[in-house]
Amino acid sequence: MNRPTILMMLIAVPLAGCTVGPDYRPKGASELGVPAAWSVEAQQQAQADLRQWWTAFNDPLLTQLVEQAATQNLDVAQAVVRLRQAREALVQSRASLLPSVSAGGSASRSEPIRGATSQITLPDGTVTTVSQGGNSSFSLGADVNYQADLFGGVRRGVQASRAQLEASGYDYATVLISIQGEIARNYILARAAQAQLANARDSLAIQDDNLEIAGFRVQAGLVSSLDQEQARASRAQTAASIPNIEASYNSAVSRLGVLTGQAPGALKGEMEAVRPVPQGPAAIAVGIPADTLRQRPDVRAAERNLAAAVAQIGVAEAQLYPQLSLGGSIDAGASNLGSIFDVITGRLFASIAQTIFDAGRTRSQVRSAQAAADGAFVAYKQTVLAALEDVENAIVALQAAQRREREFVIALDAANNSAILSRSSYRAGLADFLTLSQSEASLISARNGLLQARSDQASALIQLYLALGGGWDAGAVPTPQSVPAPATLSKTGQN
Repeated sequence: MNRPTILMMLIAVPLAGCTVGPDYRPKGASELGVPAAWSVEAQQQAQADLRQWWTAFNDPLLTQLVEQAATQNLDVAQAVVRLRQAREALVQSRASLLPSVSAGGSASRSEPIRGATSQITLPDGTVTTVSQGGNSSFSLGADVNYQADLFGGVRRGVQASRAQLEASGYDYATVLISIQGEIARNYILARAAQAQLANARDSLAIQDDNLEIAGFRVQAGLVSSLDQEQARASRAQTAASIPNIEASYNSAVSRLGVLTGQAPGALKGEMEAVRPVPQGPAAIAVGIPADTLRQRPDVRAAERNLAAAVAQIGVAEAQLYPQLSLGGSIDAGASNLGSIFDVITGRLFASIAQTIFDAGRTRSQVRSAQAAADGAFVAYKQTVLAALEDVENAIVALQAAQRREREFVIALDAANNSAILSRSSYRAGLADFLTLSQSEASLISARNGLLQARSDQASALIQLYLALGGGWDAGAVPTPQSVPAPATLSKTGQN
């Protein structure tokens, strides 16, 4: 090893611990604009375990469908693939910290062309002709190359890749809870459509009866044909609403099939049995705003993206400083395989390079990385504020649906009594058909209003669970090893 090589290696040793670029510092609540309490009325006790929030609805089929999302939904499967890719990106970044070693070998044999001869002169002066023989050669060699991480550019790259892996894990959780919520919402829509169909068909049966009574009264000359025509119109309007409800039901059930990785009609048999709209608890503890930020995977993904962007500044800054490359090679060769290691040669080399002029490109890359970090911080803060907004909106929506439900219970009771009285009065000839029609319409409206309020209450509760970050284990970063393997990927032999 020559002196310049030794000198550069000695210089590289103390510089190897130098890392340029800013160190990432987690942001405080004040920097993110997080308040100490909610601006709406909420139960700020510590959050309960939200990992399996769907079980609070006490509906076995809903539980089954939601839990299928982890292994059968195709959006979740794509998120798992992205998580695996992020893991391999980290492996590749770490590999840059170590030297690369390559080896090779060769063997050759040369044979003379047929009939080739040569003449040699013996010591006594006699010239003789001999046939030429073949020649063999063997060689082995290995090369080592190492890019010294003098200023920490590679280490910053590893930090960025690690943060991106964690962000991908949180992105997976974000996709998972989003799909869980979408399955639950469509299940609510399907059950609500079933109840609406039952209401419409009950109303249609009553209006069929009213139409028959109006016909009898017209034939008896007790009323004009106006009553019969009004009865026909009311019945037709109710009948016309049924196809729309059936289409809504079909759409929700088809969506459930696709969300669970199946054909649109796969769940029609399981969903055919009519069940009520599931109702969860009347209220849940939401904790303080800071609890939500720790629980929400999208917030944690945004924070990890910011950490990765800060690390990328160091990657860019390292390009401003000298780059030291170290390497070596070893070779052995012989005409006989058995003596190949008799003579071994080797060499070591080192080179150092420094960009002198690039028209400001490298410094521009540093400024671009700094701008990207600023943008990542803005995105992080925006995600935080949007998360808080989601929670408050869900709390208000749940409370509003509960108040509407209480009023519709009263309205339904009154409308039902009014319809019974109107129907009796009309049959006795004490009320006209318009009064009966209006009371029947009020009854239908109250029934559907109460159903919609209960459906909205269930949907708002689902939205609140999602806004609080329920549906995953916030105690650990999701990794390719810890998440369930999607059924689609396992069938292809991928892990």
